[in-house]
Amino acid sequence: MNVHLIDGTYELFRAFYAVPSSKNAAGAEVGAARGLARSLLALLREPGVTHVACAFDHVIESFRNQLFAGYKTGEGIDPDLWSQFELAEEACAALGIVVWPMIDFEADDALATAAARCALRPEVECVFIASPDKDLAQCVVGTRVVCLDRMRKKILDEAGVHEKFGVAPHQIPDYLALVGDSADGIPGVPRWGAKSAAAVLRACGSLEQVPTDASAFPKAVRGASALAESFASMREQALLYKQLATLRLDVPLAEDLDALFYRGAPKERLEALAERLADPALLTRVSNFS
Repeated sequence: MNVHLIDGTYELFRAFYAVPSSKNAAGAEVGAARGLARSLLALLREPGVTHVACAFDHVIESFRNQLFAGYKTGEGIDPDLWSQFELAEEACAALGIVVWPMIDFEADDALATAAARCALRPEVECVFIASPDKDLAQCVVGTRVVCLDRMRKKILDEAGVHEKFGVAPHQIPDYLALVGDSADGIPGVPRWGAKSAAAVLRACGSLEQVPTDASAFPKAVRGASALAESFASMREQALLYKQLATLRLDVPLAEDLDALFYRGAPKERLEALAERLADPALLTRVSNFS
């Protein structure tokens, strides 16, 4: 069997900017939630999709905001998008999909935890993490746990992580600590770029082992003196950035693998959702009802 773990927050953002605005009878904006529901129904109709869960950032802030003031917040999110966060969670539940709304943790932490747990089950052939977010690349294990970009129909396995980032999956937090991640508000270390970070991490293994003496840098790295000086001045910050970029594997998810089996949509709940989304055609797109 395969397991599909969906980054609901990403899917909602993508739908908001991809589909036209639409309001229901009450005048509420519902276009993104409708687009998300239709997208997930398309996924559920694909062959081999049997076990599914969807994680959301119920609130944007998490424990990481307590560690670093510059970490991402909900500031700047379009109010029409923000107003559909809870509606998107309700839409997934009405489709019969297990929903994980995160508050203290982030959606990515839930996906990482679930992927690690599901991969331990011998009956699971592959865990697909449906998101193109680069921080989730740290979860990839061979061809058993992979990232799936549904829009581009691309799969990122362990060989793909090496090719794309120049480092192993487990080194992604180290890599992001050095180069930064603007999507999460991680600034990175000045002067460090993708090539220099990958080269140094391949040689040193981890951020903790990166030297502050330029003479110890790999010979192929250009501008070693400037890089070493910058890293030495920001080593403690870089270690904090790594902590921020490291996904947690201890999220208390109540559902086990068996609970992720897709049994169909609860009809009455979906009927109510379709009315709220002003989209009665949703009911015709459902392959089975629970």
